[in-house]
Amino acid sequence: MTLRTVKILLVLGVALYYSLVVFNNLTDYDSNYLFVQHTLSMDTTFTGNHGMWRAINSPLLVIAFYWSIILWEMIVMALCWWGAFRMVGAVRGTAAAFNLAKRVSIWALALSLLQWLVAFLSVGGEWFLFWQSKLWNGQEPAFRMFTVVGIVLLLVALPDAEDQP
Repeated sequence: MTLRTVKILLVLGVALYYSLVVFNNLTDYDSNYLFVQHTLSMDTTFTGNHGMWRAINSPLLVIAFYWSIILWEMIVMALCWWGAFRMVGAVRGTAAAFNLAKRVSIWALALSLLQWLVAFLSVGGEWFLFWQSKLWNGQEPAFRMFTVVGIVLLLVALPDAEDQP
């Protein structure tokens, strides 16, 4: 029962995190919009950068990128809440029932990992080279969240057995 409770609490923690991220993106739209805009425009990368042909300066494309991130976060948020509540409903059930209830949480956490790995570390960090920016470099926060969510996913994905404490 203890490990099941820990798994639920960790998924709830990720759900809360994504709820705050979505809230901040909607109520302080410009702060993170500027991050996306500067990342895509590559305006703070190294001088003489030969990758500048990749830069995107179209306001419509910047908005599309930003909203795709927000929607991705909303989906992860909703799936984390839903997954956690499914796990709560199965916490006193059999190991098989609890393992089945974890599926939504596992999908949510995997989608979160993909966001940090694909959207931030790969596309933002390597394609748009935000690692070169002193001001708009999101590699450290992206890696931190990839690591945190990855650890939660590994723990949640561990199979539950009938004789666990």
